[in-house]
This record gives sequence, structure tokens and C-alpha cells, in this order.
Amino acid sequence: MHISSDLRVNEEIRAREVRVVDETGQQLGIMSLREGLRIAGERGLDLVEVAPNATPVVCRIMDYGKHKYEQSKRDKLARKKQKVINIKELRMSPKIDEHDFLVKTRSAERFLKSGDKVKVTIRFRGREIVHTALARQKLDEMADHLKDCGVVERVPKLEGRNMVMILVPKTDNAKTVKNKADEN
Repeated sequence: MHISSDLRVNEEIRAREVRVVDETGQQLGIMSLREGLRIAGERGLDLVEVAPNATPVVCRIMDYGKHKYEQSKRDKLARKKQKVINIKELRMSPKIDEHDFLVKTRSAERFLKSGDKVKVTIRFRGREIVHTALARQKLDEMADHLKDCGVVERVPKLEGRNMVMILVPKTDNAKTVKNKADEN
């Protein structure tokens, strides 16, 4: 049962009548707030408002300090398991040298293996814009080199004077994205 952190406890509860649930989950019924506080006090526990919008308000008898501690542990564990995905950008020109292209490809491979997305941008200067086919060929070649560790999330697309492609690390989820991209 998830209880939010901004709960009213004991004397902070404003309702006159409350539905009380004890620490084992047993319904004790509807009673006055004073009666609920008395029962919680006898057990050495707190009366905590868990459903403030219900009629009457639902309160639970529990050790609030222990509950807050366990909630913070759960939140910390959830944050620890969360993977932050960064987007790394690689820029090149359509006339990139073969060796430079391979260096960029190895960088992209390193980024993908560390779990980051890679945005590959080919920027056109001056009259280079007429060579969009060459740029698309370069991006397709890079995607082919990286097919073992990454998949294309967004196929090469012209945006102003840049052609952009986005690659994501290879997972089961990314494979479905790749299949959807192939269908389009």
C-alpha cells in the first residue's frame, strides 16, 4: 500500500469522524477522532490519515516514523535502479574522410555500449546541401556498422541544413522500434 509523504498524523487530522483501520488491516469501524486517537495511543502507535478524500476520512493505526523510514528506503532503491539515458551527439560533414568516419563510428559504439543514445548529425555548408544522398549513405553505413550494439530509433531525416539520425542501445524494446521504423 503506497501512502504519500504529506500525510496528516494524530492531532493534525481535521475530521470529526474517522474510519479506523488497525495495524493488521482489520476494520475497527467509524468513530470519533478522539476515540481513534485514544486507541492508537493505547497501542503506542500513531493515527495516520490515509484517505483524506473519503467520507468519512480513513485513518490507519501505524508507527509513522517507521513507515517514513521504510518509504525513504523504497524511494532510494527506486532511484538507484533508474538508469539515466544521455544523448551523445556526433557531428560530421558529408565529405568526411574514411578514417575520421571510422573514429566517429567507434565513438558511437562506445556510447551505445555504455547505454546512451547517439544523435548523429551531418551538417551541410554552402552548396554541400545538394549531396543529401551522400549524407544518407554515410548515415546508413554507420547504422550498418553499429547493428550489433544499437538500432536506429529515428531514420536519417533532413532538418534545415542538417541531416539527423538517432541510434539507441540494442534491447528487446529497441528492436520493436526498429521494426516500426522499417514499416514506415
